[in-house]
Amino acid sequence: MYFLFLLCASAAYASFFEHTLHRFLMHRPFFGFTYAYQAHAKIHHHVFGFDETYHCKRREDARIISMAWWNGPVLILVTAILPALAAWYFGDWTIVIVQCIVAALYYAVYEYIHWCMHLPKAKRRLIERFNVFGCRIFYRLNGHHLLHHRYMGKNFNVVLPFADLCLGTLVLRSKFAFSQPRGIDVPDVQPRRK
Repeated sequence: MYFLFLLCASAAYASFFEHTLHRFLMHRPFFGFTYAYQAHAKIHHHVFGFDETYHCKRREDARIISMAWWNGPVLILVTAILPALAAWYFGDWTIVIVQCIVAALYYAVYEYIHWCMHLPKAKRRLIERFNVFGCRIFYRLNGHHLLHHRYMGKNFNVVLPFADLCLGTLVLRSKFAFSQPRGIDVPDVQPRRK
């Protein structure tokens, strides 16, 4: 039961970490630190819009879908700081081990599904066909991310929109009609028709 609690707490922590990083470092300069802001808000969002440009159109643009290779290890280490303090306080280093494993998996899932969102294939990948109790997870997350490209101040989570839900940045549909990409794995996020 304790291990299950650690897994759930680590997943929730990863969601809040992703949200915080995305919102405060990747969408604005942070006390002079501009690397993440330049790479994401200025370049990624400039190339990948919320219309047909949401999907990669030029082969050379595929390189800016993913983060730089060294971002993963750095982010995993940074996410370990608070759990390490908790582990030191409680005398249980299982907290850090579980959190680092969850953070590594979370980052891997982030990179993979983000890649699939912006670079769809005619033959759908396993993740694009994956269903849980009849819910097409990738399909829902893809719509969630598309809305982030439409409203850059909303839907900061890519993997687990738990923090978006808790922090009031979750948008399920567009408020206004816009020219969105179409495809088998892209939901219609237009305003509901009355």
